[in-house]
Amino acid sequence: MSNSKHSGHQKIEWVSKHMKLLNHIQSMGNTLTGLKIGMSIHLEAKTAYLAITLKRLGAEVIVTGCNPLSTQDDVAEALKDFGISVHAKRTESEEEYFSFLHRILDYKPDLILDDGADLTVLAHTERTDVLERLKGVSEETTTGVRRLKNLEKNGILKIPVIAVNNAKMKFMFDNRYGTGQSTLDSIMRNTNLLIAGKNVLVAGYGWCGRGIAMRAHGLGAKVMVSEVDPIKAVEAIMDGFEVGRIEDLAPRADFIITATGVCNILNVDVIKNLKDGVVLANAGHFNVEIPMEVIERIAEEKYEIRKNVTCYKIDGKDIFVIGQGRLVNLAAADGHPVEIMDISFALQTLSLIYLSKNFEKLENRVYEYPEELDKKVAQLKLESMGIGIDTLTHEQEEYLNKF
Repeated sequence: MSNSKHSGHQKIEWVSKHMKLLNHIQSMGNTLTGLKIGMSIHLEAKTAYLAITLKRLGAEVIVTGCNPLSTQDDVAEALKDFGISVHAKRTESEEEYFSFLHRILDYKPDLILDDGADLTVLAHTERTDVLERLKGVSEETTTGVRRLKNLEKNGILKIPVIAVNNAKMKFMFDNRYGTGQSTLDSIMRNTNLLIAGKNVLVAGYGWCGRGIAMRAHGLGAKVMVSEVDPIKAVEAIMDGFEVGRIEDLAPRADFIITATGVCNILNVDVIKNLKDGVVLANAGHFNVEIPMEVIERIAEEKYEIRKNVTCYKIDGKDIFVIGQGRLVNLAAADGHPVEIMDISFALQTLSLIYLSKNFEKLENRVYEYPEELDKKVAQLKLESMGIGIDTLTHEQEEYLNKF
C-alpha cells in the first residue's frame, strides 16, 4: 500500500471511532439493498465514512467531489478499497470537476446525495437521461436547497427532494458550530496569525455567519457584521456585534469572511479601500462571494506566500486570499469537526432510507426534513453521550391539549 493510500485509511479509521451515530445506523440492517446511490460531496475522511455506511447498508455507492479543491486524494484512493466506485481528485479545473459529475450520472443512480446541487441540476439540464430511474435526492446545503427550490418554482424538478439542510439538527449545529469552528481553524492554521484584538468582518448573519461571529468573538476578535436582512441585522446587534454597510466596515477589517450564498460581496471600490494586509476567506459553498476575477484583473502582482495563501498586490497594498476564494474550511483544511458531521450524515442516511421507502408517494417538490427523523437523530445523539432527558407525564400532556 502506498504511503498516500495508507494515510487515507488512517484518516478514515480515526473518524470511524468518533462517528457513533453512523456506527449505530450501520447496525440497522440492509435497508438500502439493491439501490445505486450517487454521491457528490466534499470527499474527505468523514464523507468517506458516510459512503462506507451506505455501502454497509446494502447500497452500491458511487462517489465524486462537490467542489474542485475539497477532495483529499489520499482518502479518495483509500475509499476504493471498501468496494466503492470513486471518481474524484483535487483539481483546479472546472471542466475536470464536471467530468466527474457526468461519470456519476453514467451509473444511472436510484438516489442522489448532493452537496450544493451541482449533480442534481446537471441531471435536470444536460443529463435528463438519468431521470427515468432517479427516485429522489437528499440535499445538504443552504445553497443547494435554494437552487432546487428554483428548479421546482420553474416547473423543472422531476423528483422529490429532502432538504436535509432544513433539519433543525443540521442547521443549528452543522451550519453554526461546524462552520464556526472549521472556518476559524482554517484561517488560523493557514495564516498563523493572531485573531484576538483584530477586526473581523463577517458578511452574512445566517446560521453559518452566526457561528463564525460567535467563534471569532470567543477568540477575542472585535466582530463586525454586514447583512441585507433587517431582522438578522437587528439580531447581530443584540448579539453584541457592530453592524453596518460593507463599504463602511471593510476598510477597518483585518479579516473578512463571507458567508452569504450570494455573489460579488466586495465590489472594486471596496477592494481598493481594503486595509494593507487584510485576509479574505470565503465560507460559502461556491467561489462567487469574493470576486476573484476582479481581484485577478486589478492586481499588479500575485504569488503564493504560504501554502493556500495568495498575496495580491493592489495599489501598493497586500491583499491575502485563502484557498483561492473557495470554501475555506475544506479547500484549505479538513472541514467540520467529526462529531458535527456525524449528526449531519445520520440525517442524510435516514433521509435516503426514507426516500427509498416513500418515493412513490411523494410529489416532485422540495420537502422539509421529516420531524420524526430529526428528533430520532437528536435522541440518538443524546444516547451516544449517555444523557437522558425528561418526558411529559400524562397529566402534563392533558394540560397542554386543553382549550
